Amino acid sequence: MYMRALLIGGTGTISTAISRKLAEQGHELYLLNRGTRNYGLPDTIHMIQADINQEEDVQAKLGDMTFDVVCDFIGFVPAHVERDFRLFNGRTKQYMYISSASAYHKPVMDYRITEGTALSNPYWEYSRNKIACEEYLMKQHRENGFPVTIIRPSHTYSEKSVPLGAHGDHGSYQILKRMLEGKPVIIQGDGTSLWTITFNTDFAEGFIGLMQNPHAIGEAFQITGDETLTWNQIYQIAADALGVELKPYYVASQFLADAGHYDFTGGLIGDKSNSVVFDNTKLKNAVPGFRTHVRAEEGIRKAVDYILSHEECQMLDPEFDAWCDDVIETLENAKASILEKYPF
Repeated sequence: MYMRALLIGGTGTISTAISRKLAEQGHELYLLNRGTRNYGLPDTIHMIQADINQEEDVQAKLGDMTFDVVCDFIGFVPAHVERDFRLFNGRTKQYMYISSASAYHKPVMDYRITEGTALSNPYWEYSRNKIACEEYLMKQHRENGFPVTIIRPSHTYSEKSVPLGAHGDHGSYQILKRMLEGKPVIIQGDGTSLWTITFNTDFAEGFIGLMQNPHAIGEAFQITGDETLTWNQIYQIAADALGVELKPYYVASQFLADAGHYDFTGGLIGDKSNSVVFDNTKLKNAVPGFRTHVRAEEGIRKAVDYILSHEECQMLDPEFDAWCDDVIETLENAKASILEKYPF
């Protein structure tokens, strides 16, 4: 079904795949962003260069345009969705908001996650803000008929990033570099907790299936793959793709969070250290035939190959590298001290 769609953002890990797919399908697609990362997208896409936070300027540039679907990929706090309501109420037949599966209750009460799982995350402000955004939007749906659809992605990745656990501020490359150098890499916990990763082109298929979908209005959907792996398996796939031996160094998530400097309280305790298995029945009922196509082995290998062949993806992070060495050395010294005091 042909549609006119507006994506706010449209060039991130998740939204780029959606933008490309919509353009390929021949839809009338507009991207509203600051125009700093639009390279590589089809030239059939219409660009509206603006800062979404400059509301009056956006209003002027939109004029009297209306849309079948408006999607916001960069709404992080309630003020963002309040602005969107002012801008797009009466201007779109469907408003899709990207929330986060990290909003689900932590600590996990049941590893099987559905859209009915309670929302609560005391460990991560990012997740609490997403919950607040959802609550505001659903209130506008109930009281004003705002045609909202909530989308909750989990760990979605592309060919430009390997989905790993505890990493620094510059992504996953430094961990790959440690693997290539034969150094141990830190894995949270004992690596046996369950996790789900989803390649962005698979996510796009489910997302587009919910666009202009009458069953999606006023509802929340999680979009993930059905494949569940342990963190040990994820890291092993990455090491295999590099052709090196994996040398895991297991560190308790709470220790990593307490060690400071990096926000592992939110990223690990509030998210990745929890075992989760997503039940996508609701999505599949709304989008019959939806299935993912990129298994972890294929997706991670594709990402490793891409990163190693594109220098711009090889972002060095010597500070994180030194931090890993310090954590490992500290724990090894503590182990030696205990063994000296309490020998076998």
